[in-house]
Amino acid sequence: MDGRRGRHADIDKLIALVARLRGEGGCPWDREQTRETLKPMLVEEAFEVLDALDSDDPADLKEELGDLLFQVVFHAEIAREKGEFDMGDVIDRSHEKMTRRHPHIFGDADLKTSGDVLKNWEDIKAAEKGVASPSRPESERSLLDGVPKKIPALYRAYQMTAKASRVGFDWSRLEDVLDKLREESAELLDAARDPGGDPGRDDAARARIADEMGDLLFVAVNVARFLGVDPETALERSNGKFERRFRHVETSVKRQGRELKDASMAEMDALWDDAKSRGL
Repeated sequence: MDGRRGRHADIDKLIALVARLRGEGGCPWDREQTRETLKPMLVEEAFEVLDALDSDDPADLKEELGDLLFQVVFHAEIAREKGEFDMGDVIDRSHEKMTRRHPHIFGDADLKTSGDVLKNWEDIKAAEKGVASPSRPESERSLLDGVPKKIPALYRAYQMTAKASRVGFDWSRLEDVLDKLREESAELLDAARDPGGDPGRDDAARARIADEMGDLLFVAVNVARFLGVDPETALERSNGKFERRFRHVETSVKRQGRELKDASMAEMDALWDDAKSRGL
């Protein structure tokens, strides 16, 4: 017997557990939860899965995937209580959709490259949106409709431009993206050099700076996408480097019996370089 098939029923245990927690005589806390109260937990669990992926620890990943699955089952149970759908419907819908979106595997489509697959995927999604919203005119539909508005801005910028690139709306060379990055840097510098200084800046000047800062970040995300790098992961790695090196600076100064405020910038720079040389 296929070991994977033998474990398919295991999800029934989780479904029964959530139903018990939510049922009569169940856990008071679980019974009080609603879709709204669960939103922060769903986001938290998703990010904990990302942390587990970065840790490269299979045991940690297994646990966090279980916690995320628990949230999915919890939401399905709330829907069942409302008479909307249940976990079986969720699984059936996902299976049907993924089968339909892989016609090169389950049908007779001839798609040779991942680029071909992605373009066809978008065509299928567009057709699905038309069926799901027949009252919405074709002129009002967008390729970007499927990008959630509440995901972190970094991810949203990445997803929107990735979708646009699948229909050819993209730079052709890395050099062109970097040219755009330099252009946005110059525009931000120009906005920041507006006369008056920080105290004298009016709302319009501050808004312009914020706009140019956003444009610079947006293009930086596209540099990452063009190189096939997840910008969130890359930034988190840089965050980690900064934390390790800054902690080294702090610790080194404190070992001298001083506080950071008493150290010069030159001293801190030297300690920062020492942290880099140590591979921190």
